[in-house]
Amino acid sequence: MSWQSTIACWFIRRKFRPHTLRTTVNAEAARAVMNKGARVPRVPAGWTLREQYGPSDAPLYGEWFERAGAAPTAPVILYLHGGGYYFCSPRTHRAITFGLGTRTDARVFSLDYRLAPEHPFPAALDDALAAYRQLVAQGTSPESIVIAGDSAGGGLALATLVALRDAGDVLPAGAILFSAWTDLAATGATIRTNDGADPMFSGPAIGRAAKLYLGDTPATNPYASPLYADLHGLPPLFMQAASTEVLLDDSRRVADSARAVGVTVDFEIWPKMPHVWQIWTPFIPEARRALDRAADFVRQVTRVETAQSASEMSIV
Repeated sequence: MSWQSTIACWFIRRKFRPHTLRTTVNAEAARAVMNKGARVPRVPAGWTLREQYGPSDAPLYGEWFERAGAAPTAPVILYLHGGGYYFCSPRTHRAITFGLGTRTDARVFSLDYRLAPEHPFPAALDDALAAYRQLVAQGTSPESIVIAGDSAGGGLALATLVALRDAGDVLPAGAILFSAWTDLAATGATIRTNDGADPMFSGPAIGRAAKLYLGDTPATNPYASPLYADLHGLPPLFMQAASTEVLLDDSRRVADSARAVGVTVDFEIWPKMPHVWQIWTPFIPEARRALDRAADFVRQVTRVETAQSASEMSIV
């Protein structure tokens, strides 16, 4: 554990964890804290950031991050930010999207999906599905797309895969899930065993936050909590979670369930990292290394899928 991650955990414990000890969830307060405290990196030289919020941009509301002059055939990462489904935005998660883009030369689209409680389930899922389908409709090959997300966005990424499969859509090349929130019923053992060890969340906060997004939807609905979904037929998953976070079992149980039905899963448990430590790049060296590993996955699955498609075309 680096000294940088020790400082980050100390900072998170002081600044964010007290909010999760409260018995009520205040979405507006959470948004204010994050918007004020989020570290927003500069756009790297040779890259462009294009915000897309005009009337003609639907359903791709959000922002594109891409290398200047990027080839239209470059891999695409569809990124779904975390924030409990009720706060954060593409802007607050640029450290991750910039980090993934620059490491892979992929074009990254960070979706600004609708937030609860104003827009409860299934609004976020509907937006993610519409964004993926619009990318495909515009000519992006599914085999070149990787869906990625952290925390709530990681759960949303997995739910999107399940919903696409159930609807008969062609699935993307793979998915990246950072500290994914997959069980809104909050039944994981680490909700209790890591309560106090997690520098960001108290265990009971997870169930309280879930109610904002769920509304009247049962917490075990597989499109809201993809832990309860049948995961057969999904593309490869790359997953990372921290050993001390309360949501560790949300990732661990998904990895076990997916492997049991034949899905390829690369699941890494990093010791004593904060929740979604990847967002602390480049300050935390473990964040840089975690994104390096995720970038390797993007290159692997998009290269393999592209090669397979080319082979199939030559046979025809």
